[in-house]
Amino acid sequence: MSVESKVGLRVKSYRENLGLSPEDLAARCGVDISVVKAVEAGEVIPALGILTKFSRALGQRLGTFMDDQFKPDPVITRAADLAAGTVGGRAVSGSEYTYQSLALGKPDRHMDPFHIVLKPGEGEKFSSHEGEELIICIDGEVELRYGEETTVLKPGDTAYYNSVVNHALRALGGRNATIYGIVYFPA
Repeated sequence: MSVESKVGLRVKSYRENLGLSPEDLAARCGVDISVVKAVEAGEVIPALGILTKFSRALGQRLGTFMDDQFKPDPVITRAADLAAGTVGGRAVSGSEYTYQSLALGKPDRHMDPFHIVLKPGEGEKFSSHEGEELIICIDGEVELRYGEETTVLKPGDTAYYNSVVNHALRALGGRNATIYGIVYFPA
C-alpha cells in the first residue's frame, strides 16, 4: 500500500469515527472539499500544514497519519536512510517539497520532527495552528514569512516561533533547500 493510500485511509477512518462528513472536515480545517477528497482517495500526500489541520480537527497527533510501527526508544534515523524513506509528492497547497518523519514508531511523542527538502517554486501558502516550531536550515537558503516579517535562513541558522502566527517557507536561489523542522503541539 502506498504512503498516499495509508494517509488517506487514516484520515477517512478518523473522520468517520467522529461522525464527520468530508464537508464537515473541510470546514473544520478551512480547506476546500477537493483537498479532503484527494487525500482520502490516496491521490496526494497533504502538505504538512494541511496534515496539521487534519490532525487538530480530528484530535490526533500529526504522526498518527504516518506511523506504521512501534519502535522502542531511542528512535534512530540514519542519514543514509533519509533518501530511501523520503515521502514525496506535490503538496496540495501548490508548494513542492518532500518530507520524512524522524520519529516514526514513537507513539507517545509530543513533538514531530521532520527532514524536509524544499524545492524551488512559489513556496508554501501561509499556515497557522496551535503549538510551536523549530526550523534548522541545513543546506541552501530558506525564506521564512512569519506574520508581516520575512527572514532568510542560511545553513546553520534556526528559527523558533509560535505556530499560531501565519507562517510559510520557501527555497530561494532557484535550488533545493534542506531543513529540519520540529513541530510541538500542546496536549
